[in-house]
Amino acid sequence: MSALRVVVADDQALVRTGFRLILESEGIEVTAEAEDGEQAVAAVRRTRPDVVLMDIRMPGLDGLEATRRILADPGPAGQEPPRIIMLTTFDLDHYVYAAMAAGASGFLLKDVTPEHLAAAVRLVRTGDALLAPAITRRLVERFARPDTGPDAASAPHRELATLTPRELEVTTLLARGLSNAELAARLGLSEATVKTHVARILAKLGLRDRAQVVVAAYETGLVSVGSSQA
Repeated sequence: MSALRVVVADDQALVRTGFRLILESEGIEVTAEAEDGEQAVAAVRRTRPDVVLMDIRMPGLDGLEATRRILADPGPAGQEPPRIIMLTTFDLDHYVYAAMAAGASGFLLKDVTPEHLAAAVRLVRTGDALLAPAITRRLVERFARPDTGPDAASAPHRELATLTPRELEVTTLLARGLSNAELAARLGLSEATVKTHVARILAKLGLRDRAQVVVAAYETGLVSVGSSQA
């Protein structure tokens, strides 16, 4: 696997410098820094990183809109858009939901430890999602309500009908925040088999990672708030 390349977007110079030092000490290359959303979008287009550390609250274009624009950019042929980890000093649930709905692959508070920061960047680069089960439950309890629209909790998207019963089971457990190891133990499968199921689910649903599976499962009604406990 090639060297891991990251863009750091935050309106505070000290935060950007601190993250750069942490990542570079772990052998992770910081290709650019940005102090607002517009600069972040431009930096991604210019350097094509693997991961973006994106502050949510920035002047002008905020991190959520910058995330939407980055993920909507097709980029060079054959190259996927970067994974995006949202950063904030505020442990507020609506940021988690908004970040996931925007297409982010993870969510971290800025007081994250150096070791956790580097591990998070490596984790989302592989296509995994950085969303703890506790955050998933809080997210669902507060925001995945069946009355958010006339058809918000109706039958799942047509794509869900293409999933096998086992894939639907895996999708449900993913939405509850289970890791691959926990899925394997729950279903009596090897982790390799679980990874294969997850890959097939992502392909069939046209999703990028597990964070999007969580959003889709609750927004389509596959999983309800009352069943959120694993």
